[in-house]
Amino acid sequence: MATLWKQTASVETLTAIHVGTTVAHLGIEFVEVGDDFIRARAPVDARTRQPMGILHGGVSVLLAETLGSCGAAFASPPGYRAVGLDINANHLRSVSDGWVTGTARPIHIGRSTHVWQVDLSDDQGQLTCVSRITLAILGPGT
Repeated sequence: MATLWKQTASVETLTAIHVGTTVAHLGIEFVEVGDDFIRARAPVDARTRQPMGILHGGVSVLLAETLGSCGAAFASPPGYRAVGLDINANHLRSVSDGWVTGTARPIHIGRSTHVWQVDLSDDQGQLTCVSRITLAILGPGT
């Protein structure tokens, strides 16, 4: 299978570009880059729980947006930027500890837009959230 990446995508590169950002502050870790997906995980701890003791839904959306945006950026030619247009998320199951792992895969790779599906699961592999993000792909100088 051919890779969809138009720029070199690796766990090390993704980790490095997120130093000093919300992603790093919340303890999100990039764990795998495949030929057609990016995977990262978020801890369910004091940084990411809401007052009821479960993962804050906004953290699930942040993880999904991070993964979809990174996927679109690295699947675009050098000099292009990916910016979010729309994101939705359906929260299916609460999580109170451990990790939530997200996997982003493209649904549509167009010249000016991308659509990415991001599925989040708990440590038992149970689906916790499904998200879809649409991104505009902006050329150099736009």
